[in-house]
Amino acid sequence: MKATFDGEHVRLGAEGKSLYEQSGYGRPERDGLRLAPEEALYLLHRGRIEVPGHTFDSLLALFAARPNFMRSFLVYRDIRERGYAVQTGPHDFRVFRRGQKPGRGPSQYSISVVSERDLIVFQKVIEEVTASRNIRKQHVLAAVDDENELTYYEVKIQVPEGGMAGGTVPHLVGELVGRNAIVHTEGSGCPGGWGMQLDSDRLVLSPLEILCLLKSGNLVLTGEGAGMDPDTFARTARESDVEFPEKMEVYEDLRKKGLVPRTGYKFGHHFRVYTGRKIHSEMLVQALPAGAALPMSSISRSVRLAHSVKKKMLFACIHNGGIRYVEFARIKL
Repeated sequence: MKATFDGEHVRLGAEGKSLYEQSGYGRPERDGLRLAPEEALYLLHRGRIEVPGHTFDSLLALFAARPNFMRSFLVYRDIRERGYAVQTGPHDFRVFRRGQKPGRGPSQYSISVVSERDLIVFQKVIEEVTASRNIRKQHVLAAVDDENELTYYEVKIQVPEGGMAGGTVPHLVGELVGRNAIVHTEGSGCPGGWGMQLDSDRLVLSPLEILCLLKSGNLVLTGEGAGMDPDTFARTARESDVEFPEKMEVYEDLRKKGLVPRTGYKFGHHFRVYTGRKIHSEMLVQALPAGAALPMSSISRSVRLAHSVKKKMLFACIHNGGIRYVEFARIKL
């Protein structure tokens, strides 16, 4: 099947419409079919079409002058080889359920293509995931590494919830000791997963726990911290922890959702989070300030680690006065 190439678009005549009807290639036009560059190259490589004056290599060289084209073509080829019908847009590609194609069923995935070295701007990710969700699509990032291997990540905006809000926190009196506070519980403990039990009578509170309890009115400090209000303590805590403000916002939000966040240091993240449904923590959460961006390679490491310890990986983004929890999870298409 012979195609024409005008330097911008590859087109087929009326006979080309069979490719659209049978396999979902291209966009029908009045006189034939217009192919996206990725579609044209794939069909040329498979021997389904001819482009007079061009080989696969020469046409690839022309298209590869466009920004990020090569990785886009590799993703398109991979998805087609997996038996899916693919069309361009609304992000990079939309992918139909197996056995379905344009006009014969809804698409399932909305795919954005990225490089392992790309900075992932979370504000943009939130917008893209929201747009995909609004049209009932699963949002997927197709990451292409420096050796042109592909990894697919489903991205969701989650609303984590737990069942550990129960139990009234008693009025606590704590003595500030460095960055921590010692609370005498007289063997009664403290419901809600607060603090580290130093011994049967003493509880050690972390800076995040101290500030949260000060703000709720459940803690009064004595000794060097006597009379210290939440704002003063927050300023003091920030001096030794530059990430304290965003960590505090996320910590409070998780507590309000009935979850118990504990330090995630051993996992390389801000929090490991307990829902109360299992003995072990079920999520790793990294708090991110407004406007945050992370390299895709960093996100990949986080997801790999979370998967290895059977936890979900959530990035808590401070966003428009609220917090959005963005989950990344590796998937197989």
